[in-house]
Amino acid sequence: MIKVYGIKTCNSVRNALKFFKDNNIEVEFSDIRKDAPSAQSITTWAQKAGINIAFNSKGTKYRTLKLKELNLDDSGKLEWLIKEPMLLKRPVIEYNDDVMIGFNEELYKETFL
Repeated sequence: MIKVYGIKTCNSVRNALKFFKDNNIEVEFSDIRKDAPSAQSITTWAQKAGINIAFNSKGTKYRTLKLKELNLDDSGKLEWLIKEPMLLKRPVIEYNDDVMIGFNEELYKETFL
């Protein structure tokens, strides 16, 4: 089962869900606003995908929290992700004991079709 984590209002998440729907691939969606991922899940995603891929330094939440001024190292970024899952780059896709973060149609085609 493929599990997609994100928020419905995010364009990348919408693109990912549309990709799966258009290709008749069943996924389970989890809204990270309503159901925050566990610290363990976030840690695993950061390890598998890389902290700099998992950590969204371009989003509104990053700017609102003024995190740029903190000049975070990797462990600092992980701490913030666990505390504030809205800092996750979206969508996060779990499949076959692996993880993919962000929307990349070509990569999705290679991986899921």
